[in-house]
Amino acid sequence: MKIVSYLKDEQEHLAVLVNDMLYDMDVLHPDLPGSMSMFLNYWEDMLPVAQAGVTMLKEGIRSSNRAIPLNEVLLLSPVPFPVSCRDGYAFRQHVEAARRNRNAAMLPEFDQYPVFYFTNHHSIQGPGEIKCMPDHFEKLDFELEAAILICKHGRNIKAEDADEYIGGLMIMNDMSARKLQMEEMLMNLGPAKGKDFATALGPWLVTLDELEEFVVPAKENHTGKTWNLKMKCSVNGVQVSEGNLADMDWTFAEIIERASYGVNLYPGDVIGSGTVGTGCFLELNGTAKLKDPNYTEQWLQPNDIVEMEIDGLGKLTNTIVAEETDSTDAGWSLLQLKKNM
Repeated sequence: MKIVSYLKDEQEHLAVLVNDMLYDMDVLHPDLPGSMSMFLNYWEDMLPVAQAGVTMLKEGIRSSNRAIPLNEVLLLSPVPFPVSCRDGYAFRQHVEAARRNRNAAMLPEFDQYPVFYFTNHHSIQGPGEIKCMPDHFEKLDFELEAAILICKHGRNIKAEDADEYIGGLMIMNDMSARKLQMEEMLMNLGPAKGKDFATALGPWLVTLDELEEFVVPAKENHTGKTWNLKMKCSVNGVQVSEGNLADMDWTFAEIIERASYGVNLYPGDVIGSGTVGTGCFLELNGTAKLKDPNYTEQWLQPNDIVEMEIDGLGKLTNTIVAEETDSTDAGWSLLQLKKNM
């Protein structure tokens, strides 16, 4: 099932996508909640009801004159108001390449335990414009990822049980302002301002039953599901990245195990996979410069269109926009506010 959040009359609405048409939840059953936050509160009870309604629509048992063409609505993030948002570091290929490109040895700790960081869950958005300040355009980057939605409360969850807590998968674009990020991480803290301005999710949440045919075994000595789903990203119609979700070394189940150790996870928590190999300009530029020191680095610019596709999860499209400001004062630039000691 594909679950969609969209904006209508300045209000959030929850719907399902069937054959490129949206059906509000109350079309499937009058008792189904109309927002993702409410749906998550009763996930285990409501999901089977919604799935049964979708089956009846697909089989023609149920019809409705309230179908809405997908292209007529403004899509939000499938989870417009996440409880929290963590981002993992699960793809060895990306980590290894990024470290190689800056002449750093691969961290042996990568193979010992999964890690994650918290990003700003109030900056989550869906498809559409991503507004950026001038400092963000100092090496502005995308990151091609998938994300999971936690659908029920848990604490101290073992990896072998963790897949039960995953409500579905969606595409994630972890936007990154690299100059801000690298500057602040010199102090071994972060990332913070380099990441907190925008993270895009969407275009919809796909429940795990719809992805069952893509399940493949986790890598050796790892626990949990992974999925054979091709991933790619294009900028202005030119493909720049390609990978596969099955290339995750650490599974979502293992990340959940670590995240929930001594901590409550709640319905509405979002957890990203981390960047797939080749999944950002930081890695691509570094690899290209190793081959050709004169290579001209590529970064995102105003009006660039970023399109991310993952098999079974759809296409997430965002346009990069320079945010309007009413001042040219240095106060609009954190980089210019640095103290010279």
